[in-house]
Amino acid sequence: MSHKLEKLPPLERLRKIMAILRSPGGCNWDISQTHKSLLPYLIEEAYEVVEVIESDADGVPGDSLKEELGDLLIQVFFHSRIAEEDNRFDIDQVAERICDKLIHRHPHVFGDKKDLNPDEVRDQWEKIKVESKEKKSVLGGVPKTMPALLLAYRVGEKAGGVGFDWDNPADIFAKIKEEQVEFEQEFEANNPDKMADELGDLIFSMVNLARKLKIDPEAALRKTIKKFIDRFEYIEKSLKAAGKQFSETNLEEMESLWQESKKRLD
Repeated sequence: MSHKLEKLPPLERLRKIMAILRSPGGCNWDISQTHKSLLPYLIEEAYEVVEVIESDADGVPGDSLKEELGDLLIQVFFHSRIAEEDNRFDIDQVAERICDKLIHRHPHVFGDKKDLNPDEVRDQWEKIKVESKEKKSVLGGVPKTMPALLLAYRVGEKAGGVGFDWDNPADIFAKIKEEQVEFEQEFEANNPDKMADELGDLIFSMVNLARKLKIDPEAALRKTIKKFIDRFEYIEKSLKAAGKQFSETNLEEMESLWQESKKRLD
């Protein structure tokens, strides 16, 4: 069987392998999976692709990205195979649907030729989605289960795509200061519920600033978290080398090691 599979084109080979794994006599684990049971793996594989791209020093990942994209691709084939078994759709129909969508959303390429910049293309997409009734509302296509920072970014991007946006990034600084003042007022009033609301408003404003500056807030925050972890681990290792536990030191000493880590690691 394996030698016959090797003669098939790669994508057809993958489709056949998935069919074999899901068939009687195949793999019991694969056979037992459902759309819902596969969700954790779909999310995990997507994040592994993100990790490879962000961790690559020169910004041009090679074999590692190829491998992770393959792991992500199998999730698409897996879900399509489950649907095919129920006579709902197959991988060909999945590909056909996205081909039609790509052509429809790029009239400046496949219709009347127009030289649009990336921002104009993005805004055109949002208008096409709404005008074609592909989405019931401008924000209807944003999955509410996305990570909060990414969700905030996409919500702002979609609203901006139809003109509901600040003209310039500098305009958002006033909004950030306004939200900060409101948060401080609730903090001074010791109102936890209101503080949470105002902190959310402040974070949302910061995300919109990042969007206008074309900074990925998720990537920026992950970079800061990694930097914090590296510096904190430096403190931990330094204390361990001195034969100390955290309980045997104080904030002043840890702050001194923190500043030292910045000079050594940054």
